[in-house]
Formats: sequence, C-alpha cells, structure tokens
Amino acid sequence: MKEWAKSLGLAFILFLIIRIFLVQAFTIPTGSMERTLLVGDYLLVNKMVYGAKTPRKLPLLALELPILRLPGLETPRRGEIVVFEYPKDRDMDFVKRCVAVGSDTVEMRDKVLYINSIPQSEPYIQQVDPTIRRDENRFYSIDSFAWQKEYLVPEALFRLDGEYRPTRDNFGPLVVPEGKYFCLGDNRDYSNDSRFWGFVDERLIKGRPLILYYSWNKEHKFPRFGRIGQIIQ
Repeated sequence: MKEWAKSLGLAFILFLIIRIFLVQAFTIPTGSMERTLLVGDYLLVNKMVYGAKTPRKLPLLALELPILRLPGLETPRRGEIVVFEYPKDRDMDFVKRCVAVGSDTVEMRDKVLYINSIPQSEPYIQQVDPTIRRDENRFYSIDSFAWQKEYLVPEALFRLDGEYRPTRDNFGPLVVPEGKYFCLGDNRDYSNDSRFWGFVDERLIKGRPLILYYSWNKEHKFPRFGRIGQIIQ
C-alpha cells in the first residue's frame, strides 16, 4: 500500500509539472475565433515557448500565487495565436490572435486593420456583419472604448480636436506599450478582445496552441473527425 501511494504521489507531481511548465489542454468555449477555431475544439498549448509561468492559484487549493515566469524560447509575434489569462479576470483563459506588439501602432479603418500604417492581409478572419460601425451607428457604447484615449497617437488626438469617438470597426492609431500585446479574435465582428478591455501584459501570456487533438460538434452531437490532428496557425 505504501509503494502504491508513493507511485500515485509521484504520478500526480509529474502531472503537475507537465501541466504547469510544458503542455496544457484547452477547450474553445465561444465562437470568437471562428473560422480558425470552433466551439468544441480541444487544443494542446505549448507553455514552454514563451516561458512557463506560475498558475493563478495553487492546484487543489485557493492559495493565490505571484506571477513568476521561466525564460522563454521566444516572444509572441504578430499573427500568432496565443492563450492568456483574461486581464479582467485571471481565472479565465482567452485565446486570440496577437496582431500588434510593443512599440507598434495599431489602427482600424472601416474594418481594415493597420499596423504601423500598413494595411494587413488577414485571410483567416471572418466578418459576418456587413455593417461598418461608425459613431452614428455604433453597436457598442463609447464607454467600452474609453481606455483607448490614453494610448492614442498625440497627432491623431490633435487632428480630432480632442473628440475621439472609436467604434468596433474604427479606432486608433494606438501605441502599444513595451511588454504589451494587442489581441483580436478572428471572428472580428463578434469578439470580446483588446478593442474593449485593452492590452495583454506579457506576464499573462500562457502559451501558443500547437495542435487540435479533438473536436466535438455540440449541435450534431458528433465529433468533427476532419479537424482532429490539425496544426494551429
């Protein structure tokens, strides 16, 4: 019995090491990354690539832990999909696409994303709402974007005579601070992302999705066999 308990304890410790520092499973709960990732997709996330970090709380306990990170192999790059702790609630994990990094300027004009004043080709995005939202037909309250004004390029604020009124489809240009990332969902018209709550701090980045190991179609109650094994890009 003692040897069995010791083996079980070692297996549990090994499991924690793998989950905290190497690889973690992640499930897609919403459609914010469609068509790239679908509700019911199951991913394996590489936590080593950006440097594994301590979890929000000690597993099985309610004890909160400080944010500590091991050295990473690289940092998130523009265009990469990343998993991170939601800045407004670290108990929630989000998956979005990193579109801008520290010192970049990010802007959207009539749904077209501009990074450093260059329009971006984004073949992976989905836009299902044909309406372009401007101040006169905004979909969200202007208060949703209040945080942006602090990071607006000074010349733009001067040009707008201090009247900055961003929308879902038109905002910026904003300057991304060092150590921060601007992340958007691929389902661009229906994604709760950096446009609304701000930048993602590098300390909150958990990893990069590697592979889609399972996919379940809840509507049809059947696996999506064609998606299993896909490399995530």
